[in-house]
Order: sequence, then C-alpha cells, then structure tokens
Amino acid sequence: MLAGRVRAVPEVSDARFDAAAALRELAHAFNAREVSDETLEFVAAAARGLTGEIARGPRRERVIPSFDEIMDHRQVSDGPRPQGMADRAVVGGANPTAVEIETNIEEGVAVARVVFGAAFEGAPGRVHGGMVAAVLDDIAGFALGFAGEPGFTGTLKVVYRAPVPIERTIEFRTWVRGREGRKLFVEAEARLDERVLATAELTMILVDLEHFRTHATDLLDGGAAKPR
Repeated sequence: MLAGRVRAVPEVSDARFDAAAALRELAHAFNAREVSDETLEFVAAAARGLTGEIARGPRRERVIPSFDEIMDHRQVSDGPRPQGMADRAVVGGANPTAVEIETNIEEGVAVARVVFGAAFEGAPGRVHGGMVAAVLDDIAGFALGFAGEPGFTGTLKVVYRAPVPIERTIEFRTWVRGREGRKLFVEAEARLDERVLATAELTMILVDLEHFRTHATDLLDGGAAKPR
C-alpha cells in the first residue's frame, strides 16, 4: 500500500530551503553564463560528488497533510516560509526546480509575483510556454482554498498573447468564475505591468479528502476512473 500517511505538516528546515535556493541559483547561472570547459568539468565533478553524498540518505517520505493544513500554510509575501507541500514542483520553495515566487490574497484574487530565471528560457529571452502554463496551473490551486475543498485540475486552456520575458517580475492572478456541482471554473492571467501576456481557463474537479490524500499508484492499481 503506497498511500501516504496523513499527519501534521512537518517543518521543512531552513537548511533545505537554503540548499534548494542555492541549486536554483546554480542552474540559472549555468544557463546564463559562458565559462571554460575546465570550469564545466569542475562543476560536473562537484555535482556528481554532491549527488553521491545526498544519495547516501534514506528515501524521503513526502507526508500528505490535510487540505486545511495546506491552506493554512499557503505562502504569503510577508509571512514565514510556507510548509504545506513546500517541496512540490513548480512553486515549492524547498524544491530546487521551482520558480522564485511571492504570493498573497487580494479580495478573492490570488496574486503571485514570479521571476523566471535563465534555466526556464525557451526561445531567446522568453520563458518556455510549458513553464508559464505550469505556474498558471499551480496558482489556480488557490481557487480550491476559496471553495474550501480539495481538488485537481481537470482541464487547462492557455492562450499566449505576448512573450513572457525571463528575469523580469511577472504578476500572475487567479480567481473563481463559477461552480457547477464538483466542477469549479477558474480563470488566471499573467501580466507584465499592465500588459496581459497569457490567460488561462481551468476546470478544477473537487474531490473528497480521502481521494485527495490517496497515492496516485493506489488509484491507478484500483482501476477506478477518477480525477487525477
């Protein structure tokens, strides 16, 4: 049985947040700078050594907090480091593959300010569209907090209106447009100052707490056609 255990949100140490931030800085510097082959060989050797050191540790168990705990620990711009799912992909501050983000709530709208580093560059100077979509998808999760129920993305439609530049502060906004049964209709957008760069329409499928906390492998092995 692979379902995660439900317990209080564990504290993620400052050291893990700091290490993740340092690895992000390394990845962005690696993409942004020209260096000698000797430097690259040094980096490769150092990275392999660090990977070996970390690999000696036991496998981490990602604890599945309750939905209420996740919402209580949502990141706000002037609050402490977030703890609920802080190591998740895309925006988790304790995940070295995440973006740099600050989020707050403004009268029923979640507002996230994001800086995409050079590691997320697609075409020259532009953020890869998949990363833009991923952030739109993730911040739409704040709509679940507005609804007060857990859920997952059912559909995501993104319209790209203008290039999203790297290394600039992009403002993402998301809000609830309506609800029909278990379907929550959400809208989101990305802006640079007053210019809309991308918009999204999402359908979030609300689920019960047991489904929310059940490992994906257990759902798939059970053969049930349920929301992801």
